[in-house]
Order: sequence, then structure tokens, then C-alpha cells
Amino acid sequence: MSNSLLRSDKEIEEIYRRHGKTVYRVCFAYMKNPADTEDAVQETFFRLIRKQPFFESEEHEKAWLIRTASNYCKNELNHWRRKNENIDDYQDISASDTSGSDWVFSAVMGLPDRYKTVVYLYYYEGYSSVEISDILRKPKSTVRNHLHEARILLKERLGDLFYEK
Repeated sequence: MSNSLLRSDKEIEEIYRRHGKTVYRVCFAYMKNPADTEDAVQETFFRLIRKQPFFESEEHEKAWLIRTASNYCKNELNHWRRKNENIDDYQDISASDTSGSDWVFSAVMGLPDRYKTVVYLYYYEGYSSVEISDILRKPKSTVRNHLHEARILLKERLGDLFYEK
């Protein structure tokens, strides 16, 4: 990590290469369509450039990006203008555009918002429940409870195909 207050274009590019896909997946979990997801990713990295936070490590950097992306998406989804959109505008958009044939990922993305980010961070990014609670600034018990409830929902949706390690 650079000790300089201002990052060069190369440093921003390296951060994007390291974490761009993760930020995209987190945003897609909330936004559910590629266009809004790309806007959210762009805004997340714009905030990185504008705020110039200091990171102690790559994990701290990744956690900051995930938290910033999550907060931005939540704010956008709660914004009044989104409540007035016509659902017919989105009839041709499918989640398979980004996840291919990954039916488990599709099932995870179909979970209620309070579960999908926690499940994604735990199973796809490998964070512990303690780390997730720090990233999302939620109590540890809430994170563990969301994981437990999400597993129950996934078991119902996936049936015999559900396998828990």
C-alpha cells in the first residue's frame, strides 16, 4: 500500500484489477441488472478516487470497497425515483448474463437482500462471520443468524442438491 495521500492512475488500476470482480458481484447481488450494477461499480471506484482512504492491507482495501459498494447500492435501491420505475422495462434482463450456468449462484442471488451479501461474502469470498460483521458493521450474532436462515432457505430451494460443508 502506498503511503502517499494521492494514488496514481496505476495504483487505482491495480486496485481495480484486484477487486473489480468482487465489487461487481456484490453490486449485482443488490441491483440485479448489469446496467445498474456497472453504475454502482463505477461509483464505488469513483468514491475510492475522491476520498483517498488509507488502507493497512489488501484485505482492508477489499473490505472498504465491499462496504462502500453495499452502502451505495442500498441507498440507490431506497431512493424515491427507483420506486416509480416500470417493471416491464426489465423483462429482457436475466441474471444468467453474468453467472452463466451457475444455478447455485442464481439461487444465492434469489435470496432476500439481508441474506445474499452475507452468504456471498462467506461462501464465495471466504470471509469468516466475524470479518463479515466488521465489514457490514452488523453484530456477529446477526451475521451468524442470517447465514443460518439463508442455509434453510437454500436447502428448501435446492432440495437434494443442497450440500453444506
